[in-house]
Amino acid sequence: MIDLLVIGGGPAGLAAAIHAARAGLSTTVLEPRRTPVDKACGEGLMPGAVRALARLGVTVEGHPFHGIRYLEADGRRAAEARFRAGHGLGVRRTALHAALAARAEQVGVRHAAGRAEDLVLTEQAVVVGQLAARHAVAADGLHSPVRRALGLHRPVADARRPARYGQRRHFAARPWSDLVEVYWSRHAEAYVTPVSERTVGVAVLGSQRLPFDRQLAQFPDLLERLGGAEAGQVRGAGPLRQHATARVHGRVLLVGDAAGYLDALTGEGIAIALASAEAAVRCLTTDRPGAYEREWRRATRPYRLLTTALLAARQHPAIGPRIVRLAAAAPPLFRAGVNVLAR
Repeated sequence: MIDLLVIGGGPAGLAAAIHAARAGLSTTVLEPRRTPVDKACGEGLMPGAVRALARLGVTVEGHPFHGIRYLEADGRRAAEARFRAGHGLGVRRTALHAALAARAEQVGVRHAAGRAEDLVLTEQAVVVGQLAARHAVAADGLHSPVRRALGLHRPVADARRPARYGQRRHFAARPWSDLVEVYWSRHAEAYVTPVSERTVGVAVLGSQRLPFDRQLAQFPDLLERLGGAEAGQVRGAGPLRQHATARVHGRVLLVGDAAGYLDALTGEGIAIALASAEAAVRCLTTDRPGAYEREWRRATRPYRLLTTALLAARQHPAIGPRIVRLAAAAPPLFRAGVNVLAR
């Protein structure tokens, strides 16, 4: 019998495992894939996520950025907000995953290859195959099989909010800004994150399921900036919006995307993953796992409120096409919103 079984070895799961091991819990991560795993990700860590990695003792190479800039697709209008405290970090997803895995090994986290296909809950334990643990953290991603197996998944069906999808591609281009740039077209957003001195990542989010190149064609100013730079492989994810009816089920706690997800619009995916992992382990080490639901709601409230509001504005026929114009017209409000998310 171990103290904690972490189901899923992505950033959320590894963060939970590191916190748990450092708190003295015997911890095993169950993950079928070999590290590092690449996947669609905006690859921008907000200042709060950078501080969360420091608390984990994780050092990762990346490219600093100092705020957010919104631009119209043709580049005619723009609004920018710089962080008041700290900096963000553009980090390749594979580099982040590898750094977390190395730290987990360093603090004594064990690894088991496999999936939680035969999950059994008892009053005393969580059992998966030959593994038995006092508690489990489910960090198995956006389409979490554990969330579904526990009956915590609720299908999302809302004609007013069409499903949104994300695609990401790297370009061999020198970063031209010390900000993350977000270009807005009528139907999609393109996020440009500097991840090294010679590479930018471009993530496109929207409700149209089109090939990456057709999506990118909606942003002429960005295309000109990229200037035909060599491009890497396309990674995709979606639908992004996922709903969990609860974050706690007996001895199982859901963290990261498995706990439910709104959208990548505000760029906080990794920050939320790290915050929820830290909150879950804090509740376990203080022997109050049931408190995690409240802790999760508290930790994610700014993200949920601001993302919901921005999504509603994005999908409003009168407001959506004017988001950059409105942000440029109200600089204090835009700066305040960005810096709430940066925390």
